[in-house]
Amino acid sequence: MEPARCCILAGWIAIVGGIASGLWLGLFFHRDDWLGGYASWRRRMFRLGHIAFFGLGFVNLLFGLSIRAYPIQHLHASVAAFAFVTGAATMSPTCFLAGWRTPFRHLFAAPVAAVLVGVATLLIGWWST
Repeated sequence: MEPARCCILAGWIAIVGGIASGLWLGLFFHRDDWLGGYASWRRRMFRLGHIAFFGLGFVNLLFGLSIRAYPIQHLHASVAAFAFVTGAATMSPTCFLAGWRTPFRHLFAAPVAAVLVGVATLLIGWWST
């Protein structure tokens, strides 16, 4: 699939994930003691996972639209697209896992590195064009 189209599709799928996770979290947020209270690590990680769906969904949408407006070489576009989709697909689950069991926090390096590779590859692609 074309990198721009892939990221636009992934972006909208992530937004649906944000809506679904928000619906699930919204069923319980009114409880003061839910997941250890408002300021607890668990509850913060779950909220971060919810918002990460939206944030990285928007990043994927922006990337897909950006390379249509300002094209880059196909290799750069493919690598960046893979990295952005990987970041979007792994960040929210990592947040939820870290909220469930604290040792999973060590997995954050993977989605962060993926998004960093995506941004760096996009900038290198624009620089070399």
